[in-house]
Amino acid sequence: MRRAILRGTLVVIAAVTLTGCGSIISRTVPGQGHGNQYYPGVQWDVRVTVIDVPLSLIVDTFMLPIDARHGPYE
Repeated sequence: MRRAILRGTLVVIAAVTLTGCGSIISRTVPGQGHGNQYYPGVQWDVRVTVIDVPLSLIVDTFMLPIDARHGPYE
C-alpha cells in the first residue's frame, strides 16, 4: 500500500514539474516554436511529451490573444 502511494505521489510530482513546459519553451527558447504559430506549446508537447498536453492547452488558450497580435501565421 505504501509503495502505491509513493508511486502515485511521484507521478503527481512529475506531472506538476512538467506543467507548462511546452508553452514556456516554445515561446522563450529560439528555434523551439518552429516559427510563430497558434498553440505552440501543444504542438511542442505532441512532439516531445504527451503528459503536458492538457496543461499546455490551457496556457496556450490564455496566450491566444497575444499570439494573435503577432500574426498572421502560416
